[in-house]
Amino acid sequence: MKILVVGSFMMDMVVRTPRVPEMGETIIGNSFSRVPGGKGANQAVAASRLQGDVVMAGKLGNDIFADEFLEILRNEGIDTQYVLRDSALPTGIGNVTVDETGNNRIIVVPGANLAYQPTDLNAIEDVIQKASVVMLQLEMHMATVEHAVDLAYKYGVPVILNPAPARALSDELLKKVTYLTPNKAEAEQLSDMKICDKKDVKRSADVLLRKGVKNVIITLEKDGAYFANASEERFIPGFEVQPVDTVAAGDSFNGALAVAIVQGKDLKQAVGFANAVGALTVTHQGAIPSLPNLQDVERFIRTHKATQLF
Repeated sequence: MKILVVGSFMMDMVVRTPRVPEMGETIIGNSFSRVPGGKGANQAVAASRLQGDVVMAGKLGNDIFADEFLEILRNEGIDTQYVLRDSALPTGIGNVTVDETGNNRIIVVPGANLAYQPTDLNAIEDVIQKASVVMLQLEMHMATVEHAVDLAYKYGVPVILNPAPARALSDELLKKVTYLTPNKAEAEQLSDMKICDKKDVKRSADVLLRKGVKNVIITLEKDGAYFANASEERFIPGFEVQPVDTVAAGDSFNGALAVAIVQGKDLKQAVGFANAVGALTVTHQGAIPSLPNLQDVERFIRTHKATQLF
């Protein structure tokens, strides 16, 4: 049962610094590294390391970063036959600043990611039709995201939409989304309301459910996640860890959610499992390098005595 990820590739240029500089200020950083990432690639690798059967579609440039990405994905066991290359635009890059607390600020330059068009999706319509779930993010053209949702909806294939980076989404699109997975800031933007406490989380989810989303899952960092649908709503607790780097935490959550859903877990189990994967991810540095395998997650869950969630 295949997980199809239609998404982005970003080569992350990561600077570690004691703190984020103020406007107009120059400070001395601690280190620099180049780390493969991008929400699409991160989610694909996260799902594959959790023993998901993953296919990825998207577009890279014709450069050394693209060569590196393809080698990484193939080594992870991901089917890359539907990953295209663009001769005019470079592979996307991300400029990432991480402070001593593990919090990050990111600027992305999408490059070839924006060259992946709805017509490219038409060429893999049969792949979409046969998928068990289609996973999407917002580092591509909205027209491409919308067309992917339309094709999945046409064939009754569940859609996981991670609405990041945050942007406005039409009610028409939201009506076709099976699982919407915003973080708190993204939920605030989509529901047009400030979230200050658990009651606000519920109200924000209710707004999105009324817009037609089948299942809303709001991630809440160390506080876990909240999910709601027409018949059930629940807060699922998070895990106490010391964060090293929060890059890719949301992506690993989404990859884990996709695997759990394809395996037939109910939403409580799926969100609990995804919480564990996200928590374990932030204890390591980098994007793809931080993503855990299934054995690591199972050990983490046992250590935290959280098996009752699953």
